[in-house]
Amino acid sequence: MSTTPSPLPGGDWTLGDLVVSRFGYGAMQLAGPWVMGPPADHEGALAVLREAVALGITHIDTSDAYGPRVTNDLIREALHPYSDSLHIATKVGATRDAQGGWPTARGPHALRHQVQENLESLGLETLDLVNLRLGNAEGPVAEPIAESFGTLVDLQNEGLIRHLGVSNATAAQVTEAMAISPIVMVQNMYNLAFRQDDALIDTLAVEGVAYVPFFPLGGFSPLQSEALAAVARRVESTPMAVALAWLLQRSPNILLIPGTSRVAHLRENVAGAGVALSSDDVAELDAIGG
Repeated sequence: MSTTPSPLPGGDWTLGDLVVSRFGYGAMQLAGPWVMGPPADHEGALAVLREAVALGITHIDTSDAYGPRVTNDLIREALHPYSDSLHIATKVGATRDAQGGWPTARGPHALRHQVQENLESLGLETLDLVNLRLGNAEGPVAEPIAESFGTLVDLQNEGLIRHLGVSNATAAQVTEAMAISPIVMVQNMYNLAFRQDDALIDTLAVEGVAYVPFFPLGGFSPLQSEALAAVARRVESTPMAVALAWLLQRSPNILLIPGTSRVAHLRENVAGAGVALSSDDVAELDAIGG
């Protein structure tokens, strides 16, 4: 286990027995349009992954469904054999169809197959962290998860998964999962304007469970966008940077996985997330979601 503190904004977080940088990298954008097919610039995609590690990122988020298989293959090509300090989180619970849709696939056989596909494509014997993707493309759905989550617990007991989490989940499903087996992560939609999980984030922080927001800058109204831009101008930064910095300052258990397919943009994201926000800035940004 690495004991060197992360040089990245936000420092580190511990997922079970894994120490990861709070500023991570989401690989979804490395696939082609609509997360289907290969990237237009194969070598550029490899360069982004290698730069992420060079910058000190130790948490990469992916899924065998991205492409499908494209991002996992790129990660393996760029980074395998993996450093002991690098930890890869993946997710299962949905596949892809020919139209680019995300049909759910959470039966025991389907989940076992997806875990095996992730192991094979990433070149691993054990997956560091697997999130169970719940709900559908429209968002979380209130439904029991005992069978699907229990299948992942079985796979964990078989030594194929190290740690578990849930994604696109309701607060009740998070509670249900935690009653079945420990989880180290919840990955849900959350940003300055979309803050339905405020209470959940605070609860998870007390429990020592990480919260990973996806869609960190999206769904804003024109007025909300202008309010964010106004703060960005004042601190001489960009709206995306301010949104990422606000998330890091929102709670110590929030981990970021912004994605990009360009090295320059990756560097901008890392630098931008470190912008210092005053209490007045934070109060003004908090009001965006109010």
